[in-house]
Amino acid sequence: MNVKIKRVDKSLPLPKYESEGAVGFDLLCRESAEVAPGEIVLIPANVIVETPPGYMLMLCMRSSTPRKFGLMMAQSVGIIDNDYCGEEDEIKIQAYNFTDETVTIERGSRIAQGIFVKVDTADWNEVDQMQTSSRGGFGSTDR
Repeated sequence: MNVKIKRVDKSLPLPKYESEGAVGFDLLCRESAEVAPGEIVLIPANVIVETPPGYMLMLCMRSSTPRKFGLMMAQSVGIIDNDYCGEEDEIKIQAYNFTDETVTIERGSRIAQGIFVKVDTADWNEVDQMQTSSRGGFGSTDR
C-alpha cells in the first residue's frame, strides 16, 4: 500500500516497521514531554499521514510502553480518519500517566504505533423490531 506521509521535523526518521511480521509501525515523539501523575498530554508524533480511502489509522501504545514508562493511551485506542491529513494535522499521541511519579519522554522515543485498518461505512436500514432474541452481554454467560 502506497501512503503519502509528511515529516514535520525532517531531522527525525520516518516511522518504520521494526520487524518483517510487524503490523504496526512505530511513531517517534517529536518533542520531549513531562507527564505528571494522572495527567493527559498530547505528544506530537512528527508525521501527517494521508490514510487511503477505505482505511483508518489506528494508534495504540507499544506493548512495552505501560511497563517502561507508566503511560497508556488515554482513550485506549486512537482513531485517525482518512480526511485528517491537512498541513496542520500532525498525529498526536494522547498519553495518560497512571503512575504516582512524573514521567519524562525524550524526543525520538517510540511509545506508540500506527496500524492501518480496512473499514467501511454503513447504510442504515432502520427497523421497528430486531428479529433475533436478546443474548445478554457484559458477562451474562458467566452468571
